[in-house]
Amino acid sequence: MKKSFLMLVVALSSVGLVGCKGGSEAEIAVVTDVGQLRDGGFNQGTYEGAKGYAEANKKTYQYYAPANGSNATDDDRIAARELAVKNKAKVIVAPGYLQAAARRKVAKENPDVKFIFVDGWTLTDSADAKGNDNGEALKNVTAITYKEQEAGYRAGYAVVKGGYKQLGGTFGGGGANPACNRYAYGFAQGANEAAKERNLTDVSRKVSFEYGENFTASTSLQTQISGWYSAGTQVVFACGGSMFQSVKAAAEASQSGKIVGVDVDQAPLSERVITSATKGLSTSVELALTEFYSNEWDTKLGGKTQTLGAVEGGASEQKYVGLGDFSRLSGFTSTDYSTLFDKIAKGEIVPDGNTPDDCKVDSVWANETLFDTIEITLVK
Repeated sequence: MKKSFLMLVVALSSVGLVGCKGGSEAEIAVVTDVGQLRDGGFNQGTYEGAKGYAEANKKTYQYYAPANGSNATDDDRIAARELAVKNKAKVIVAPGYLQAAARRKVAKENPDVKFIFVDGWTLTDSADAKGNDNGEALKNVTAITYKEQEAGYRAGYAVVKGGYKQLGGTFGGGGANPACNRYAYGFAQGANEAAKERNLTDVSRKVSFEYGENFTASTSLQTQISGWYSAGTQVVFACGGSMFQSVKAAAEASQSGKIVGVDVDQAPLSERVITSATKGLSTSVELALTEFYSNEWDTKLGGKTQTLGAVEGGASEQKYVGLGDFSRLSGFTSTDYSTLFDKIAKGEIVPDGNTPDDCKVDSVWANETLFDTIEITLVK
């Protein structure tokens, strides 16, 4: 094992683990994506689902952070998984599309270990030169994905319904991350619908994918968002893991800049967060682990992808996609939210999740047929 590999061990109560350089044996493993475990977002939400299931069912667990942080390579991600397997993991939970290649290799080499691919797709045993799956589905891998466009739609609708008209959005993955792109597209659609209802024709939105290639905070991103706030942008959708920290710093340095958070309810992270476009990371991970331990892997999970949204959540409004605390958002009420949720759950509103492979160069935001009430600018 490389000495540079960073192994982070979580201490448990009734099922305690003892930390050491090689890690302790644990049957549930979480391998984090780029960024920190407790990022107040994607990694943390995924981890808390595994932790919640493990503690409720007296299972051992620990998490593994690949070496080199935001600069982690496939070799680093492979090493983290191999250590988890060495430490007797029965199931490995890992979020993020960047982990696909490492997951494929380790899953093929360890067919008896199960892998839960959060924000993923049906992974196959081979891929083409560009990394696109082109083989047989791996039966020891299951994927969970979400209808982020529904959560983004709610957030966009809420902020315009709540009185904001000058919007912005910065998104991770450099325009190539499907989840971020669906959030972005849904946000624009929801904002557009609220603008129509309010008979507004002066709503605008800036969109940038420039500084989020690796989902990390940066001075460049903070400078960009500070410039947006200074130029009149009222609310920025911060979508991309640790990128939130740059938007938070810019908002708190401005006079009145507001933030829309992502993935989990990020209102506790800053008083400037007026709501968040959320998805049920913890809930869906707990569900997958429950099905695994109920011997339902072969019938419900293996080689399959679950795509989760309002319809799949049933009567639970926030089960798989939702809206975080919006008590700081005057003008948008609980009744407004329930009405909007019902329309989406019943199929009366169907936010479009079909986005280009590269939204940075092939923009859907300027589609005048769809966005006839708002001006959308793709910026660098």
